[in-house]
Amino acid sequence: MKIASFNVNSLRARLPIVIQWLTKSQVDVLCVQETKVQDADFPTEPFDEIGYSYAFRGQKSYNGVAILSKHPIEHVEYGLPDEPKDESRLIQAEIAGLTIVNTYVPQGHSPDSEKFQYKLHWFGRLLDYFQRNFLPDDAVVWVGDLNIAPTPIDVYDPKTLLGHVCFHPAVHEALSQVMAWGFVDVFRKHCDRPGEYTFFDYRMPNAFGRNLGWRLDHIMATKPLAAKSTSCTIDKDLRRAERPSDHVPIIAEFNR
Repeated sequence: MKIASFNVNSLRARLPIVIQWLTKSQVDVLCVQETKVQDADFPTEPFDEIGYSYAFRGQKSYNGVAILSKHPIEHVEYGLPDEPKDESRLIQAEIAGLTIVNTYVPQGHSPDSEKFQYKLHWFGRLLDYFQRNFLPDDAVVWVGDLNIAPTPIDVYDPKTLLGHVCFHPAVHEALSQVMAWGFVDVFRKHCDRPGEYTFFDYRMPNAFGRNLGWRLDHIMATKPLAAKSTSCTIDKDLRRAERPSDHVPIIAEFNR
């Protein structure tokens, strides 16, 4: 079973890329973030035409998450249970015997801002959500744009970037607490090379060509499920497409 995650940075703007990629890759499940589309305007017909089911929760211009699947999508839930609910940042569903949790974690703005504290608190709420709803032995996949590069090899310049809201000791600690509940970084299970990134900033000249990136997009799995993973790769080709997202997909395959 192939599961992918992709921050599309506007689904409607990137729709031709997404449809073409799904048709080519035939992944079982694609979790997308930053759809930036209200539910009434979600482009369902193109996915109907290629045989993908969907569940989504969005808002105008910001955030938004969706799950696209070749299999039935069941027991869909949105957001964290406490206030604020952040429904357009989290979607959970059961697909082919797996629980898939797709998240778009707040970026954090700057380390001295309230938004950064909100980001740290969001991870605390997410840990509580996992603790209340699952056991570490359950078949759970947690994916998405987590807005964290976990280790020095996950950023192009760890010395200079240390302290950035996506590469900060406080967010590293927040992520480690969620991981300690029972998750495995599936990409790092299969690849220990530096220089493997999923995000290349538009604002940096030729960031993609110079491989000046960040690994911000992740596929995490509970330990029993991670043990069944056979590969995890990053598809950088989409960064070469016309009008690309600033992110690229990450794909994991599991024996089921």
